[in-house]
Amino acid sequence: MMNRPLLSLIALAAFTTPLAAEDFTTFPKGPLASAKSAEGAWNALPGHAEIRDAKEAGKALRLFGAGEGKEARSVTFTPTANLDKGGMLTFRAERWSGKKPFKFSVEAIDGAGKATRLFEGDNTVKTGAGGSAFAVEVPAGVKTLRFSSNAPEGAGVILTDVRAEKAAPMQVVAMEVSQPVVPMLIRKVDNPAVAVKLTTKGQLDQVKLTRLSITLNGTDNLADIAGVRLGVKAEGAAAKELQANGEAIANSDFVAVGPVLKPARELVFECELPLKHGDNELSVLIEPAPGASLDRRIDAGVLSATFSDGKTVKPAVSEPEGRQRIGYALRLRGDDKSKFYRIPGLATTNKGTLIAVYDIRYNHAGDLPANIDVGVSRSTDGGQTWGPMGVAMDMGPGTKDGIGDPAVLVDPKTGRIWVAALWSHGNRAWFGSGKGMTPEETGQFVLVHSDDDGLTWSKPINITPQVKKPDWHLFFNGPGAGIAMKDGTLVFPAQYQDGDLNEQGKKKGTPFSTLIYSKDGGKTWKSGTGIKSNTTEAQVVELADGSLMLNCRDNRGGYRTVGVTKDLGATWTLHETDRKALRDPVCQGSILRMDTDKYGPLLVFSNPAVSGGGRYNMTVKISKDFGTTWPEENQALYDSRKGAGYSCLSPVGKDAVGVVYEGPCDLYYLRFPLKELLGEQAK
Repeated sequence: MMNRPLLSLIALAAFTTPLAAEDFTTFPKGPLASAKSAEGAWNALPGHAEIRDAKEAGKALRLFGAGEGKEARSVTFTPTANLDKGGMLTFRAERWSGKKPFKFSVEAIDGAGKATRLFEGDNTVKTGAGGSAFAVEVPAGVKTLRFSSNAPEGAGVILTDVRAEKAAPMQVVAMEVSQPVVPMLIRKVDNPAVAVKLTTKGQLDQVKLTRLSITLNGTDNLADIAGVRLGVKAEGAAAKELQANGEAIANSDFVAVGPVLKPARELVFECELPLKHGDNELSVLIEPAPGASLDRRIDAGVLSATFSDGKTVKPAVSEPEGRQRIGYALRLRGDDKSKFYRIPGLATTNKGTLIAVYDIRYNHAGDLPANIDVGVSRSTDGGQTWGPMGVAMDMGPGTKDGIGDPAVLVDPKTGRIWVAALWSHGNRAWFGSGKGMTPEETGQFVLVHSDDDGLTWSKPINITPQVKKPDWHLFFNGPGAGIAMKDGTLVFPAQYQDGDLNEQGKKKGTPFSTLIYSKDGGKTWKSGTGIKSNTTEAQVVELADGSLMLNCRDNRGGYRTVGVTKDLGATWTLHETDRKALRDPVCQGSILRMDTDKYGPLLVFSNPAVSGGGRYNMTVKISKDFGTTWPEENQALYDSRKGAGYSCLSPVGKDAVGVVYEGPCDLYYLRFPLKELLGEQAK
């Protein structure tokens, strides 16, 4: 495997910054017929393309969509550069809209008019964010390149930064080492501890990476590492082809290059890895040992890289600041024959056992209606190890009776563990529920309980008649966790769709966050009123005066809704931090109250701490004043990658807090010492 050329298997991928290129600034705005610049000559038939202002600055070429069943729209580009010996085409492309079907390609046209396809962007060209940059090899002798789009009318492609360069000897022009914030997860072999970007220029006399020297000097204990790999990122068809050849890591975007190395303070990877024009992204992948301590850290750096042309390059920064946490991969795709896992809840029992609940999404990652059960996992050692998965809620086989979006709470007076979830009998979930009370009409609010520390579970208890109004379209819990108040009242956050109809008299169902509560240990339940329209998945904490704070996902985006009730949800007052303090990309979040001897009462919060652009930067925060302020010095970024973004917090003893959160359809567990979050030791 080490000597096998990988370039033929790895698709030409997007690279970060193309060289200075065609920005169309000298072209007049309006329909494009023919125009020339220093980069080359452009030609298009009437109605095929236009020059317009670019989103960021300058101008862009828009290639129109033709409409279904019509001939593709196209533009031709005859580069000034001499491509007799071949070369490289670089460009940035962005879909004009998400309308389907969408096709986009680049072809080389020879002297006889024969077209050879060089690039197909049907699945790689995306909408938004200024598009992606691509590099495409151009064979020798090509005179003209053709960009073609077959997309719905009103759609199309935006092109900027187009450049064709003649073939030149390849050379490595830059090396950058960076460290993403990514936990090193027990049970996963492909945790990226440090990233390496090798930037090349030129296509002739292809250069190979032959040697990469790394260091693990920042690691607390080398015994926490089972193996170290060098990984190359592969996507789409290339990843499938690599898996078929036995070189890909299961359930991973990475391809292992060379053998697995045993840990040492300094390691050397020997390989024969061909480099492509532009950016080549590699990662040092860590596999933690099964017994790696969640209280220690793993670190990696890159000392130097040696290439087939005899050159050795050292990065400006070989050991980036920061060290990676050790965590536990609680649920991975494929575990127990389920393709995906989502929607975590977490609670700590009277015995100190961690109870994690979640969706077992057997067939696909999508929401209800689907074949979904509520799974449960237990840990009796603070999350260091976890027992086998159990099933807490199963309403029947197949997609007809799925149940999911669980929340969990512990009654400290009795030790009873409660789990709430939404039962969809057929299509009676978020989009399919209607007015009424029966399972045939609307989704059902269902509970189960355990009296043996989560080992076994009761039969389902349907409380829909107690908490839902008949003219609401849907009523169910907020996923994550509920609480027991100081006076013994049990509280689950909840959400409902009201009875609103649209102008056509069809279901509209404006959503509201609320809560339900029980004064008799769970025998009967009552619901509150809505806190604010267009709020959904919420979590709840009790404040110092016995009032309840509801922290809500807000569909308006940007920030979270926060409100307070002194009468169990009969009335609400918006908190001073409402839509101001906690950034959120429209996602579930978790809030937890911890009463500590040393620090007093604390509020702990977790979510993807961004205002938009996806769910990433999973962050835990602490407030010492019941949510009025969330100081930056009491925050910790714990996973910078994009994922599904849901999380749930629970105490681990008196001095730590645990979180179960979503990666991309997997569930991970981390543990944070409070003294770290409160600044008593280095992060």
